[in-house]
Amino acid sequence: MEGSAARSVLREVFGHAAFRVGQETAVDAVLAGRDAIVLLPTGAGKSLCYQVPAVVLARGQRTTLVVSPLIALMNDQVAALAGRGIAAAALHSHQDEDARRAAIGALMRGELALLYVSPERAVLDGFRRLLARAPIGLLAIDEAHCVSQWGHDFRPEYLRLAELREVIAAPVIALTATATPRVLAELAASLGLRDPATVRGDFARPNLAFEVSHLSRDEARLEATIEALERAGLRQRHGSGRGIVYCATRKKSEAVAAALRSAGFAVGHYHAGRTALARERAHEAFGVGRTRVLCATSAFGMGIDFPDVRAIVHFQAPGSLEAYYQEAGRAGRDGLPGHCLLLYGPGDIVTQRRLHELEGGSALLARRREEALEAVTAYAFAGRCRQQLLCAHFTGADEHAPCGRCDVCVDPERARARSAPRPDPEVAALPPAARQIIVDAVGALERSIGKVNLARALRGSRAKAMTAHGLLHLPQHGLLVDASEASILAAIDELVQERRLVRRGRKYPTLALPGASAARAARTRGADSPAAGQRRAAGRGRRLPRTTDVQLELDRYRKRMARKLRWKSYMVLQRATILAIDQQRPASHADLARIPGLGPAKIARFGDDILAVVRRYPRPD
Repeated sequence: MEGSAARSVLREVFGHAAFRVGQETAVDAVLAGRDAIVLLPTGAGKSLCYQVPAVVLARGQRTTLVVSPLIALMNDQVAALAGRGIAAAALHSHQDEDARRAAIGALMRGELALLYVSPERAVLDGFRRLLARAPIGLLAIDEAHCVSQWGHDFRPEYLRLAELREVIAAPVIALTATATPRVLAELAASLGLRDPATVRGDFARPNLAFEVSHLSRDEARLEATIEALERAGLRQRHGSGRGIVYCATRKKSEAVAAALRSAGFAVGHYHAGRTALARERAHEAFGVGRTRVLCATSAFGMGIDFPDVRAIVHFQAPGSLEAYYQEAGRAGRDGLPGHCLLLYGPGDIVTQRRLHELEGGSALLARRREEALEAVTAYAFAGRCRQQLLCAHFTGADEHAPCGRCDVCVDPERARARSAPRPDPEVAALPPAARQIIVDAVGALERSIGKVNLARALRGSRAKAMTAHGLLHLPQHGLLVDASEASILAAIDELVQERRLVRRGRKYPTLALPGASAARAARTRGADSPAAGQRRAAGRGRRLPRTTDVQLELDRYRKRMARKLRWKSYMVLQRATILAIDQQRPASHADLARIPGLGPAKIARFGDDILAVVRRYPRPD
């Protein structure tokens, strides 16, 4: 009887002709008084698994209590339900006393189909006493993976939700989009579920194309991000579709947003460090299309439901595959194609470890976090279908055929090369020539600086600190772009131990060449610098590398286009790309495709102009 009532509610209230896979099993279970666990991927319709029963139960004046972790999510759900004529309310700290009193009164009179509360409020003694007198027909626990210390978003308050069974004589339905078999087992035990019906959906998303690019430098990552957003048609300030760029830290999300804005994108940023009003405005602007791209941390997370997200870019690798799949799964909810790009570098794992250290936690949690990072790294270097791997991670079984859309399926040779064992570039030893570049750079310094700023200058950083210290004009700026910062720092420490460099100062130590005081170093720096050596060599008649006409013309071209597009110059062409063009002298678009730093989008936009420059300045015989 109640099963047919549920199907009637689905059609007449929610406007769906039939349940999706897994939904009907969950609905029938809880309406029969049985506990249930629902594991369905993002966008598969978890909410209907408790909302449909809630409407059925409301006809008997029984309310469904929904525990939800985010106020914004509660408000969105309540507004959507009200739009369908369903009596729903929420209790949270942003309400005034009159609103809270009205919601509680409606609950006690049996007038609500659904009441949303936070886990913190749900376990308060006063609220539990209230629930003991309220007509509760179902307890729904959303984002239930938060109950597990093995989960990626552990919330201690979730551990106490089992106490609600002492005052509520109703079935419990626990719902999540991201839980491994191990998390599901702990979830059932922690919530005290009794012989639960388990619904496990299909995690395959055939309309999504997953891709991983191994990039360390922010400049290269920004270029890849721009290309992904352009491919999704998101450069225009108006149009259909959206994109989300996820960053690991607040600072990075702001920096990436600023860079994309300079590149001409309508972009906003969202993180927990902004005020509630600023976050609300950023969310609203993205929702109504005033901004088509949003740079965000994981704070822009649970309950986000936009159907037309065409591109998800992870500018830095996240802390777990669970977090990654939940965030990437926000693409293509309308069933149309979506592109999910993960930019990975060893430094991302270091960043995640630092964030974990700040969060603290038990030894058990620390071990789980490290295992999660290992899973992310294994995914990044995988030589098998990415969608296949993700589905197996959540189901524990290899039951899916290759997707045919991810980068591994499209280009298996490149994937096999990427998955081959390789030394960790984060701590790789530098060759003698690279170590000599470090020594030469210290000799060429115009002022004393610390080793971190020196390392970043050698890697080509253009941060404000580089300008402040005059490092952008250092002859060795960017010469060690392929080395990691950690490798350069380790080499500097070795050079100090070998007495090829010395440290000066205690509180803020700086680097210098040995055997001279700071004053003498300042006097002799010009004579001993590599630039001076080059001048002396030129005076002796030696021929030195010179800047060619092609390099000069392309440099002027990239600056001109950068002004026109409101980009940074390196976003048009990086210096290394210009040097490669000059060396290889391409004659066609196919030749351009073989030059590092020139992807399809850049070749389509700038290729003809580049080829015209090369033809204008033929190589001298």
